[in-house]
Amino acid sequence: MKEILCGTNDKEPPTEAVAQLAQELYNSGLLVTLIADLQLIDFEGKKDVTQIFNNILRRQIGTRSPTVEYISAHPHILFMLLKGYEAPQIALRCGIMLRECIRHEPLAKIILFSNQFRDFFKYVELSTFDIASDAFATFKDLLTRHKVLVADFLEQNYDTIFEDYEKLLQSENYVTKRQSLKLLGELILDRHNFAIMTKYISKPENLKLMMNLLRDKSPNIQFEAFHVFKVFVASPHKTQPIVEILLKNQPKLIEFLSSFQKERTDDEQFTDEKNYLIKQIRDLKKTTP
Repeated sequence: MKEILCGTNDKEPPTEAVAQLAQELYNSGLLVTLIADLQLIDFEGKKDVTQIFNNILRRQIGTRSPTVEYISAHPHILFMLLKGYEAPQIALRCGIMLRECIRHEPLAKIILFSNQFRDFFKYVELSTFDIASDAFATFKDLLTRHKVLVADFLEQNYDTIFEDYEKLLQSENYVTKRQSLKLLGELILDRHNFAIMTKYISKPENLKLMMNLLRDKSPNIQFEAFHVFKVFVASPHKTQPIVEILLKNQPKLIEFLSSFQKERTDDEQFTDEKNYLIKQIRDLKKTTP
């Protein structure tokens, strides 16, 4: 199968044979069987399955992608791949195939809007480092690749997603915590997610969490928290509860930021942003209701 799909060193894949093979993979259900029984296949064979799957997924006829259409009609394929994160011997292979699927918006949409999407919050916390990292790479891909789709998804599911997300930001696992903070910064600074950002920075509990993370024992976590914290302070439309927290902590915040990560002398942008925030906080006034 791999030879038909990918060709060999000296010859191109034969178009007619590729079309026939693809059709048989769909009609016989073999594509599903290869995923369902992936753990029964030896190491090299697993690599071959991944190559066959990704190759046939990329196949186009004109503007059509037949395998994308096939998987859209058989979405359990996506959920089998996702569940692969629970089986260490196939987790990384499933991750590669899953990310290939996510490149196609219709397939990304099926995963995002499914109940199974929330399983990612469990997988990125797995104790096996390489599997958790791979799951995070897929999770990040899902939340950043198709901007308009993701903005729509986050707006519709804001409360449940951010409730789960908050747990990641307080994770005992340093890598998960750092990656989640970095991704949060990326999400709220993306112009497609303006409505999400507005909602996120209106909530005092989010500001309190960022202020705590600014004092984390890890300088890297502090730095990522700073990039989310700055959005609260720089926003021209702060809600009253946010203004109150900043005013209540005004002298402490000015003092804290003045000496915050002073060793980053070569990062001009960071220094400028820090000075800008100090000025913003210093200029805050109590508004009379």
